[in-house]
Amino acid sequence: MGFLVKVVWIAGVAAVIGLILWTGADPIRQAVEAAGWAVAGVVLLRGAAVAVAGIGWFVLFPSADRPAAPTCILIRFLREGANALLPMTQVGGDVIGARALTLRGAPASLSGASVIVDVLVQAVTQLLFAAIGVVILASMNRASEIRSAIAAVIAVGIPALLGFYFVQRPFGQQLIKAIIARVVGERQWLSFGAIDALYARLGSIYANRSSLLSAAAVHMTGWFLGALEVWLLLAAMGFRSGYLEAVVIESLLQAIRGAAFAVPGALGAQEGGLIAICALFGVPANAALAMSLIKRVPDLVFGAPSLIGWQMLEGSALLAPVSVARGRQASER
Repeated sequence: MGFLVKVVWIAGVAAVIGLILWTGADPIRQAVEAAGWAVAGVVLLRGAAVAVAGIGWFVLFPSADRPAAPTCILIRFLREGANALLPMTQVGGDVIGARALTLRGAPASLSGASVIVDVLVQAVTQLLFAAIGVVILASMNRASEIRSAIAAVIAVGIPALLGFYFVQRPFGQQLIKAIIARVVGERQWLSFGAIDALYARLGSIYANRSSLLSAAAVHMTGWFLGALEVWLLLAAMGFRSGYLEAVVIESLLQAIRGAAFAVPGALGAQEGGLIAICALFGVPANAALAMSLIKRVPDLVFGAPSLIGWQMLEGSALLAPVSVARGRQASER
């Protein structure tokens, strides 16, 4: 873990603790107790949403090289768990996911390219989801300050997405090669082969427009499914809010989480964001903070087993050469 990431992670933890102390632990506990059975519902809804995201990743693969759908779904749970639980930026889990897919037998270039495109498709649909939330909020004539802040996030997000996309195009390929040439010098050819293979895979994925559109549609379904978490919790806590209000809260929350991608688990950003957004609909800070803490329960329920499974996969890959060597020695005797 880099020093800067460590500092940001500690700051996020401190922010969450500070918000709990500011709001009061007892009111938060009462709000969590009021949610009751809805906590289990949130876990089920999150599991469904992550599985949908796994299908969104699955459909991106060329049909000839497509892994099994359960593999994509299980690794998607790993990606989400690593992003939520490990002290790294919120894209670190995607790198781990690409590594896990490679360990399951997929070519490294295909694993890396598929995750890169999946992250881009997810980010684009997340931006569209946030825009829908802003439009709904505008139609309610509420909180122009919040609308302006989220509009700023969207305005920053669009250039960032475009930059991320163009880096994957031929110009970006040449730029990366130029950087590597300066860094590794005579050993550049070792890296260039991998880069060329990666960009070839990217090109084949982007060439299949129907798969891209299908993936985008699946991811959008997942975002709207996530809004059901908010709707369920508000209803269980006794707040009269409809699904449209839940879409606004979830979409703006995801915009804030996206902007805070460098903060491990969006610690502090999610909690503070929910307090500000929920205030628009008369939801007090203690209930908003309780909602944020409940929304982190699925991270533990699904993330911990996924990380354990990843370590087992890494252990199997580490021990595989030893087993092969022992088998050869036994056959030679």
